[in-house]
Amino acid sequence: MNLATIIDPHPADATAVISRGRATDYGTLRAQVAALRGAFIDMGLQPGDRVAIIAGNNRYFVVSYLAALGAGLVAVPLNPTNPPVAMAHELSEAGAVAIVASPTARKALGAIDWDTLPDVAHFVGAGFEPGPLGVQFDDLLSHDPAPVVDRDHDDVAVLIFTSGTAGAPRPAMLTHGNLYTNIRQILASEEQVQLSSDVVFGLLPMFHIFGLNVVLGVSLTAGASVLLVERFDPVSAIESIQKHGVTNIAGPPTMWAAFAGLPGVTGDELASVRRAVSGAAKLPTEVAQAIHARFGLELQEGYGLTEGSPVITTPQQSTTPPGSVGIPVPGVEVRLVDSDGDDVLVGDLGEVLVHGPNVFAGYWNDPEATARVIDSDGWLHTGDIGVVDDDGNLYLVDRAKDLIIVSGFNVFPAEVEEVLLEHPAVEGAAVVGVPHPHTGESVKAYVKVRDRMPVEEDDIIEFCAERLPHYKCPNKVWFVDDIPRGLGGKVIRRLLT
Repeated sequence: MNLATIIDPHPADATAVISRGRATDYGTLRAQVAALRGAFIDMGLQPGDRVAIIAGNNRYFVVSYLAALGAGLVAVPLNPTNPPVAMAHELSEAGAVAIVASPTARKALGAIDWDTLPDVAHFVGAGFEPGPLGVQFDDLLSHDPAPVVDRDHDDVAVLIFTSGTAGAPRPAMLTHGNLYTNIRQILASEEQVQLSSDVVFGLLPMFHIFGLNVVLGVSLTAGASVLLVERFDPVSAIESIQKHGVTNIAGPPTMWAAFAGLPGVTGDELASVRRAVSGAAKLPTEVAQAIHARFGLELQEGYGLTEGSPVITTPQQSTTPPGSVGIPVPGVEVRLVDSDGDDVLVGDLGEVLVHGPNVFAGYWNDPEATARVIDSDGWLHTGDIGVVDDDGNLYLVDRAKDLIIVSGFNVFPAEVEEVLLEHPAVEGAAVVGVPHPHTGESVKAYVKVRDRMPVEEDDIIEFCAERLPHYKCPNKVWFVDDIPRGLGGKVIRRLLT
């Protein structure tokens, strides 16, 4: 098997993706993927080698992703807006030997000391001149095609960085079988709808598992069209949805909140949409109500995480109660357990445990972190707290950890605190999440300054921005005389808010 073959069965003249206003049909997409696949193989890349794909939601990403998989390589999607320090760390952590990058990534890549990344041997510039040591993406599309390399169900297809259930970001290993199984699980849970005629709104970034496998993977498997969106602007988004007759929209609560608050709309702008899904973060009830009141859409909310490839539960349109994230997709088992690992009663709170063929293969080169989240019986411990009703509907209540969710992205306080403590003027630091009208939550830092050294709030924020993706950076810094800690030295965050 090989996940890249999901594009093979569809009519050649059917639209596969729409990128920057230009449509690419399935026939053309297959030809471009086969050519780039041949180029990768002729570069000497071997099955299992890691190829970093650093691009926005555009055709460069889609072609590179499918070509890498088809050549038996491991795709490593990275955030193109990462600062140089984070970009270099993730390239090194994944052991990338080749890079495909779009112009968005030029700033970060240009500031990297490449001597620290000796494994990188090939560079493909997608949409810009890559320099004397690289090659143009479009030049490779005329390369002789190569056949798909067969892979086993358990062979790793993707390394995707996640804060997930285990703290600091690390690459999660998702196999061809994990990803394809979850695609089939999602399609099996659909309520007998003809998906091949769908036009799917592709806003969620492809370096995020929701965008990669739910939006892109499911759509291409079904033979649907994906409207790729690189930057979100609610007015432009509404125009694009109307122009292309979008039928299926999946996005974070922040996107839906922006639509709900958009002035000057009549309510008919989303008339073509038959399915509206919120994911990547908890959907506020008031946002769902506002979307229904304004556009007549029933927002559905499922549940997933990177380590689940990602979908665990989906709502059933006619039977799922409000506030529930639905029932497990076919082939997935869910348990709720107490602190002793015993199953809780219906209606009682418990940690969500997941078992199924979509559960990931572990964290790359980190068996200890893997063992902390997958037990000896193969159950994934998610860290999420939920409750189930008599009909098996799951409701999420809280997390077992101090997770902050910014625009659908996980931020663990410990990761931000570690960066803050690298600043020479910072003696102590603690981070919490605070409500934010546009991103759901934002990061707030409490800092104890060392020996009254002169430092300003902007200095701290700029220091973090050079080392962390923007959504992980503090929006606000408060200077304090002390960081409250318990007897074991753990920060008592409730005393900071």
